[in-house]
Amino acid sequence: MTKKTTSPDDSALFRNTVGKVKTIDTNTVSLQPAGKPRPFPKTKPLEQIDPLQKDISAKLDMLFQEDRIAFLAPGLQKNVLKKLRKGQYGLDAEIDLHGLTSRNAKQQLLNFLHDCVENGIRCVHVIHGKGYNSPDSQPVLKNDINLWLRQHQDVLAFCSAPPKAGGSGAVFVLLRFSAKFGAHEEDI
Repeated sequence: MTKKTTSPDDSALFRNTVGKVKTIDTNTVSLQPAGKPRPFPKTKPLEQIDPLQKDISAKLDMLFQEDRIAFLAPGLQKNVLKKLRKGQYGLDAEIDLHGLTSRNAKQQLLNFLHDCVENGIRCVHVIHGKGYNSPDSQPVLKNDINLWLRQHQDVLAFCSAPPKAGGSGAVFVLLRFSAKFGAHEEDI
């Protein structure tokens, strides 16, 4: 490779641009760090707040296979439930809890509802089944879901789905908007 020659004007321009330069006495680089790295705090795991915080004042009746259910949070208009029954809110997500144990269904449902609220999903379809294989013809999941949804802090309303969407074996659930979306209850 041949050395490129520069004009005296280019050389002067370079020297003026760079400024004063200090010569280095050694050309070795130290591979040892100057000291210990600064400590950083460990992140604490997020505290799980139990979303089932609402107290149920009245004792709930046991539901049977073909019983229909409905719930409306205090302070909401009856039109909200009417619109929900007709499917006017539009379903954004769905979960099927068929065949799960009560414990697994609860965990799946709580995770699902949490994800929906965090992602701005407003109306969901929860399929729990009618409980034909339940002992004494009393559906376990249907009764559990009726209780859990009433206790859940983000549930505004729910009702049995129309026959084409599962009938008494499924519910439509209207969820509260997350605070990060800036909506209020009057925006329903």
